[in-house]
This record gives sequence, C-alpha cells and structure tokens, in this order.
Amino acid sequence: MTHIFRNTTAELLFGGAGYSYSGYDELNVPEVEADSYVWFYTAPILPDALSAAKEINSYAERLSFVHSQLPATKPLYVFTLVDLFDSKYESTDFSVAQSIADFNKFVLDFANKNSNVKIVDFAAFCNRYTQTDLVDWKFYFMSQAAISPKLAGPFRKWFVAEKEATVKTAKKCLVLDLDNTLWGGILGEDGPEHLKIGGDYPGKAFHFFQEQILELQKRGIILAVCSKNNETDAWDFIENSRDLILRKEHFAAWRINWTDKATNIRELAQELNIGLDSMVFLDDSPTERELVATMIPEVVVPEFPTAPYALPVFFNDLKNQYFKIYQARAEDREKTQQYKANAERHQLQSQFTNIDDFIKSLNIETTIRVNDDADFPRIAQMSQKTNQFNLTGKRYTDLDVVDVKAAGGFVFSLSVKDKFGDSGMTGAAIVTVNGDEASIENLFLSCRILGRKIENTFMKAILDKLQAAGVKNVRASYVKTLKNGSVADFYETVGFSTLKKCENESLYQLKFT
Repeated sequence: MTHIFRNTTAELLFGGAGYSYSGYDELNVPEVEADSYVWFYTAPILPDALSAAKEINSYAERLSFVHSQLPATKPLYVFTLVDLFDSKYESTDFSVAQSIADFNKFVLDFANKNSNVKIVDFAAFCNRYTQTDLVDWKFYFMSQAAISPKLAGPFRKWFVAEKEATVKTAKKCLVLDLDNTLWGGILGEDGPEHLKIGGDYPGKAFHFFQEQILELQKRGIILAVCSKNNETDAWDFIENSRDLILRKEHFAAWRINWTDKATNIRELAQELNIGLDSMVFLDDSPTERELVATMIPEVVVPEFPTAPYALPVFFNDLKNQYFKIYQARAEDREKTQQYKANAERHQLQSQFTNIDDFIKSLNIETTIRVNDDADFPRIAQMSQKTNQFNLTGKRYTDLDVVDVKAAGGFVFSLSVKDKFGDSGMTGAAIVTVNGDEASIENLFLSCRILGRKIENTFMKAILDKLQAAGVKNVRASYVKTLKNGSVADFYETVGFSTLKKCENESLYQLKFT
C-alpha cells in the first residue's frame, strides 16, 4: 500500500487500487503503516500570484514535518512543483516562479540528506502537454483536481517508470560504429576532409549527437567502437579533427578492423568483462544491425535514424530507455579510466607465469568499511548491476541496506586500488546477526576486480569482524543464477563446510573454534 499526502484531488490520477489518501493538507501519518509514501502537492491555482507564492513557501515546512513522522526505511516520493496556472498580472512579477524554484531546490537538498526521499520530476511529465491539455477547468471546478483525468493513463505509466528508475539497472556499454554514425560520410571513401562533423547541417547534427554521447560517458556509461575501417586512419581523424567531440581517451575498448561485427562485439564484451546483455549497439547500416541482432540477440540493436536531424530525438529515446539512472555517483564517473586500467593489468599479467607474482606486483590496497551510511546508496547500486560474482543474485535498495544495519546486522563495503589506479567501491557483503549466529545474505564483487584473489581478502576481513563481535556460527548460501555459475564453489574454497548442495542452491556453515 502506498499512502499519498496531497493538497488536491488525486484519486483519479493515481487510481484506487494500492493507494490510500490523506485529506487535503492533512499531514498526520495514518495508523496503518504503508510500504511507501508520496508527497503530491501541486502549485495552488489562485487568482493572485502573491497568495500562491505565500502558500508555496509553506510547503517545505510541511514536507519536513511529514518526513519526520515516517519510518526511515520507507521511501517517500516527492513531486517537484510546476506552475500550472499563470496568475501574475505584471510581467516583472516572478514571485510564484521564485517560490517554486526555492521549493524544488529545498527538495533536492532534502533528498541528498535523507536517503529515503526520492525526487519525482513532475515537470518531465507536464512538459509533454499544453496547458489546455494539462488542466481541465470544468473538471477542476467540479472536483478540485489540478490535472486532467484524461491524462490518468499516461501519468500512471510514467509514474511507475519514475519509481522503477530509482532502483533499475541501466545498460553498461554503448558500442558505436563510426561512418555515418558518429559523423556523416565514409572515411575510407570520402576522405577526412569531406566528412560531415560540425559546421552547417548535417555536420552540426552529428556534432550535437557526439556531445550527447559524451554526457553518457561522463555518467559512467562505457563507450566502445566497432567499425569496419583502417584503424590507423580512424584514430588519426578522431585525434586530429578540430570538430570532433569524442576522442580516443573517451573509449574504453575498440575493434576497428574488417572482421564481422558480431565477432568483434563478443570480443569487446570479453575484454571489458561485461555481459552481452549490458551492451547497446548503434550502426547506420541495416545489414550490420541485422547481423548483430541475429547473431547476438542479447545485445540491444535499435533502429538508427536515416536523417541526421532526427538524432537528438533518437538519442533522448535511447537514453530514457536504456541508460537513464536515478543518480550518478563518483565511481560511475571514473568507469572509462577503470576499464582502461583493467586492460593494462591484463597486459601485465601476460608477462607473468605465476599468478601470485603478478598479484604481488600490483601493490593492491584494500579498504573495508562496516555500517557506513554513506556507502549504502553505492552498495545498493552495485547489487543491482553485479551479476557474475553475486552469490545469491539478490538485489537491494538503499533502504533495504538501512534495514540490515537497523536490525543489528553488518553491511561491509570493499574499496580497491593498485598501481594502475583506484577502482573505487567494488564489493559488498550483507550479513544479518541473531545472537551468536550470523548469516551472509549476499556477497557481491564487481567483475573489474576479479582474478586478483581480492575476494579471499574480503572474506577474511568479514569473518574476523564477525568473530570479534562474538559470532560463533556463520551460515551462507549460494543461489544459482544465469550468470554466477563460475563462483558456485566459492564458500568451499574459503573454509566453509557444506550443509546441502543442490543444483540450484547450496548451504554452507563455518564455526569458529
């Protein structure tokens, strides 16, 4: 059940099933605890701007009061404000606009301080419609509903997507063709001087497209190149053209050759150590798209626009469907460098015949923290994205992680760096405790740090902490998923005894002596 705090009629907009509603401007929390809460206050529709601004200025205090009554482990979805009705009589009267901006800024700061507060950008929905479509005045005067009930269907679909965006996993990698994809024309046929990038149309459209792609890279999306070209010529143009936005430094991996693109994409996935189902491939050629879609159905292969002017809308659809996340974190912004550092590690490893000598040469440093609230959002994010070394496949929200700590459990985070760079927070373990017994509910590590025995170091630190806390018996489980088969025997390798071993699930135990 979701409970909605509102200042206007909202039943027809959200629906009845699964929702309960406060009275207008009623701020007390209902006796029956809900699974989640919604703050749906709209900008008041009043005949004068000063009265509307004064009303809006009271919202922050009301929201704070409501939040103070809610459990810290329950999400509160807060709608931002949008000016639904122009009530000013003077062009220089910005009182309502300023009050709305102040409230929305308050909400952003409030959410940054309270992990259970999730922002819902109401403008993203309202901007799809004209004011005539948005507000049905006849219905407003009959029911005090600010938003037209005709938009209930699109609104509910949009709101569900917004809630899912707070926990969903985005695709990890955008694989790009070059010719007629990142620029207009064919490098090997037209020559670099005749390619369309920057300047007038269509070059301006490709330039803007590259700017959009760069914004994805800044937020942690891995960029890769898969192109049929002469590699030397391609890099020479990319590095020396004054109008290109994307440079070699922005790409984590590439295959620029004459091999079929399905084979190249498989190699890219292997090099980056990511799943094929985490990749999106863009290519202007219907033939190449058909080949990849047929040979590797796990890879997303969207239709590419034939007209360059359609690229901005195409990119926005692509972003919203596959790459939009609730909030990028510091670790996300370093992804390209981290994957490049991994490639350097693999190159170094090929020079060693003994794995222990290779690991020693890396000068690995680990930092392990326990129950650090600041780590919880990143831990939740990792649980959503980590597949290969994820011992149960269980996913968490940041509020789930808060629950574990609140119940007396331990939440471990692992950060790793070596001579090639800082990988950031790349591992976590969720452990519940009941008396002198503990249960490792899940343990997951990023694929970027595998192959260096870091998981063994992490497990030893976990067990040392549990033993120091008075735990005498530790239980753990492995639950088979589509992608974690390579770690099925992990607990056996670190000293646990097997209680039960089945095809899809195994139980383990370790007793401290």
